[in-house]
Amino acid sequence: MPVRHPRSLPLRPQRPVASGALRLGRTLRGMHRRDTAGATSTAPARLKPSTAETDASALRLSLVTAALTHLSQGVSVFDSDDRLVVMNPRCVALWGLPIRLARPGTPLADVLQHQRDAKRIALPVTGSETDAPAGARRELWQHTEGTVIEVDISRLPTGARVALHRDITAQWQAEQRLAHLACHDVLTNLYNRSALETEVATHLSNAPAGSEQALLTLDLDRFKYVNDTLGHGAGDRLLTQVAERLRDCVRDSDVVVRMGGDEFAILQCNAPQPLGATSLARRLIDTLCAPFHLDGHPVVIGASVGVAIAPWDGETAEVLLQHADLALYRAKAEGGNQLRFFEPHMDTGQQQRLLLEADLRGALERGEFELAYQLQVAVPGPVYTGAEALIRWNHPTRGRVSPVDFIPLAEETGLIVAIGRWVLLQACRDAAAWPSSMRVSVNASPLQFKSRTLVQDVFDALRDTGLAADRLVLEITETVLMHDTAHSLSLLNTLRERGVRIAMDDFGTGYSSLGYLRRFPFDKIKIDRSFVRDIENSPDAQAIVRAVTGLGRSLGMATIVEGVETAAQLAAVCAEGCDEVQGFLFSVPSPVEQILPLLKRGRSLPICGGLSAACTGCVGQAPMAEARAA
Repeated sequence: MPVRHPRSLPLRPQRPVASGALRLGRTLRGMHRRDTAGATSTAPARLKPSTAETDASALRLSLVTAALTHLSQGVSVFDSDDRLVVMNPRCVALWGLPIRLARPGTPLADVLQHQRDAKRIALPVTGSETDAPAGARRELWQHTEGTVIEVDISRLPTGARVALHRDITAQWQAEQRLAHLACHDVLTNLYNRSALETEVATHLSNAPAGSEQALLTLDLDRFKYVNDTLGHGAGDRLLTQVAERLRDCVRDSDVVVRMGGDEFAILQCNAPQPLGATSLARRLIDTLCAPFHLDGHPVVIGASVGVAIAPWDGETAEVLLQHADLALYRAKAEGGNQLRFFEPHMDTGQQQRLLLEADLRGALERGEFELAYQLQVAVPGPVYTGAEALIRWNHPTRGRVSPVDFIPLAEETGLIVAIGRWVLLQACRDAAAWPSSMRVSVNASPLQFKSRTLVQDVFDALRDTGLAADRLVLEITETVLMHDTAHSLSLLNTLRERGVRIAMDDFGTGYSSLGYLRRFPFDKIKIDRSFVRDIENSPDAQAIVRAVTGLGRSLGMATIVEGVETAAQLAAVCAEGCDEVQGFLFSVPSPVEQILPLLKRGRSLPICGGLSAACTGCVGQAPMAEARAA
């Protein structure tokens, strides 16, 4: 049936617009009038048939009207005078407009004023030109209740403007969450490392001439102990409490960052330096030394702080962070709960350390490591029982690098796992040529236990060299058992069940040695050299050695004392009942070629202590000074 055009309301005087848009506006206006009068249908009235052209035009208009009415996006058209031509129901709903403002002829200014009066619309999120065709732009508007509407506006040749309106609230919120996560730490909601670099660069570029910015890096002391004893959940709760205290210590203009793990950083902006950084660092240290409360447990940690000041210590985020970290390392090395400012010589030391690390990474492949062995002797025999394997690094240009210099570096970089695997294999290979009564002792690093390959490495070394398992002694410190105790004890039990002997090294220097003796049946207890140094004149040292040897006998564990350098020391430790000794009195660490004849002889030669340069009758053929130097 043909469609009749509805009667339209008179418009205010305005510039002409495209006839199609005007007809559409009148059609929708007529629809609104009938709707408000209680009409039950929004379909346009039918027209009397006239010509085929009129019918086709009416049909097109009807289809466009239906499409606009049911479109999921809002559509609005304003003429060149910014007066409304048409606005579909979805657009009205998105903006919460009263019906009077959706009528054709309504000025755009009235629509915007209503939104401001109703306090429903905030400033536009963005109103700048985007990647859009000429004459078009995209705007984001946010309602005060949080709804975000995207508006794509196109200018027609006639001067009219057509706008598409979309509710993108969910998308906007998701993007905001992703943007937040990209620059914030999930656990503490502080800025993350990536954000720090941006913040430092921004503040440095915008800082007034002559101003100084301080970058403080902070590391928690004893945090690992909390993680290991109370669990990672407690560790996370501790970090969130730390973050809260850090926020309370800084100004609103400062930037607090969690770098990762238990490391934090603070950018202090526009404060007099170094007084500002000193005051803040002292406040941080005092605040973090106060007890924390985790699940009813009072926990006391501490913090070390390193400081670099821009522009004197660096003009980029990368350099400032590097220099602040160097100062932090110095603070931690000096015992923790310390503040240290960056000094140029720290950078020199760091460069040397980096070069040493680079050389260390290739030392194994270049075959620069070798083993030296220090004999172990049963007393009062004295009879050789075996030797301890000690690694040596012969650098092609540095010469002999002390283990004191490279072993901590190997531990820190994780290279100790591969190095320890090589030591294990080489020591078993060397010991396979010794008399069957002689054992070889190898030190195992805590990192080797953490690597989860230690047991297989031991079994592979024994299989490849043919050494009997009971001729291998693994020496461990209590540090191995302090971290993931259940796992470490499981590995030790597996090794011991296969015949490998286990010794506790440096006994008496830790905090829990006695407790660990109850939890694992060690084959041997190695008394630290610190108790032997003054044993001749120290009743306390004598009492400790006497107590440990008695404890060993009661538990069925042999005791060996290291660091025996004089005949008087030997007599003292023998008087206290020790089973074996090791030290310069009997031998300095020597290549396997030199100790092999002595091991085959079995019994130690007469002892003079190597105090004379002319001594040739005992194992210690070098003067004591040379022995200590070796």
